Amino acid sequence: MFPEDQISELKKLSPDVMLAEEGGIEYLLIPKLAMPPNCDPAIVDVILCPVQRDGYPSRLFFAQKVKSPKTLNWNGQDVRILDKTWHAYSWKVIRPGLRLAQMVSAHLAALR
Repeated sequence: MFPEDQISELKKLSPDVMLAEEGGIEYLLIPKLAMPPNCDPAIVDVILCPVQRDGYPSRLFFAQKVKSPKTLNWNGQDVRILDKTWHAYSWKVIRPGLRLAQMVSAHLAALR
């Protein structure tokens, strides 16, 4: 379980945040998350895996690839989580001890 105050912080980004579990991993579904400026699309459903996965300390998966000013390595393509296909780019610049909302922001920094 995640601390309720951290879930509340995430709900400021998207009020419909939901917890989900698959394969012993707890995920946070964050629907309709606003992307940084100059991204297309501007709003995307994402799912945060706040624990180590695929060799990354955490991962943010997107319902679709996002075009941004930076070229990203979308090395996590067509990943099935909770019966849905997700995509993730390579991004390891996440320091330990971040709160959940800070973790999402750190992942989104790659799109700026």
